Amino acid sequence: MKYVIIGTGNISNTYVNAISELKDSEIVACVSRSGNRIAANTDIPDFPSLESISADFDAVIVTTPNGLHCKGILAAARNGKHVITEKPLGIDSDEMEAAITACEENNLTLAVAYQRRTTPDNQTVKQLLEQGVLGKVFAADLTAKFYRDQAYYDSADYRGGYSIDGGGPFMQQACHNIDIYVWFFGLPAKVVSMMDTFTHDMEAEDHGAALLKYDNGMIGTIIASTATKPGFAARLEVHTEKGSFIMVDDTISEWHFDGIPNPGNTDFEYQHDGATSASVSDVSAHKEIILDFEEAVKKGGTPIADPVSAKATSELILDIYGSAVK
Repeated sequence: MKYVIIGTGNISNTYVNAISELKDSEIVACVSRSGNRIAANTDIPDFPSLESISADFDAVIVTTPNGLHCKGILAAARNGKHVITEKPLGIDSDEMEAAITACEENNLTLAVAYQRRTTPDNQTVKQLLEQGVLGKVFAADLTAKFYRDQAYYDSADYRGGYSIDGGGPFMQQACHNIDIYVWFFGLPAKVVSMMDTFTHDMEAEDHGAALLKYDNGMIGTIIASTATKPGFAARLEVHTEKGSFIMVDDTISEWHFDGIPNPGNTDFEYQHDGATSASVSDVSAHKEIILDFEEAVKKGGTPIADPVSAKATSELILDIYGSAVK
């Protein structure tokens, strides 16, 4: 499949590196607001718009800042191209709905780069939860205590703001982890949160906590931070009527269920950088998202990170911001 990348910032390098390892995929051009080429491969030609590209291509990868994702999706849909967008799907409910509708009306596949859904233990846990094997869940506690220095936020005017980034760590760094949370448990009936800015000069929060109540009675908590130096692995603790398990960076680290063997995949290895860095050194999960997307395009199926479920992740984060106690 032939791709055009919209956006030439840091995350575009991840897709260049991932696609370079896929024999049947290639990047033929990029669209850049700044006129800069992608650092990982400066031979990829840049253009001011999709319409100005003369080369044939099948799909678009959107790697612009968060608040511009839906704009890129709509541009791709106008040109009849399938789309992978970086996470999150968007930071505005109406814009996300418009992007989804545009792709549906043009019979185009839209996928969101929530690549943690592809990891073996996350897929296994989701299946077990859906089957009810683990019993009723009454508590699920996610901590995403990461760290970014001030230089990170100073590197671009939009970082750590609401209009483009969409917020602080809840929307930016921790949204991958919140996506898995929503993928597992769905959306809560009630949310209340507290957040503030403690160690950075930025508009949005750099640390916060949310309390969630579900219709089935489950009580959940989510902590998201970029102020917790030096940065720690994401941790999800789940408690059910039959036992408990803990996941650290998408891998089962503890399993306490009588009569249910630990289903963790001990052979799986993935290098997580998110706790301390915006760079991605291990592109294997992005490769899986791309291959899954191409399979969905080929067969007319639904990608593992489909836009409707990805929208739910953004909606929870927006609810967390909207419910913040002042």
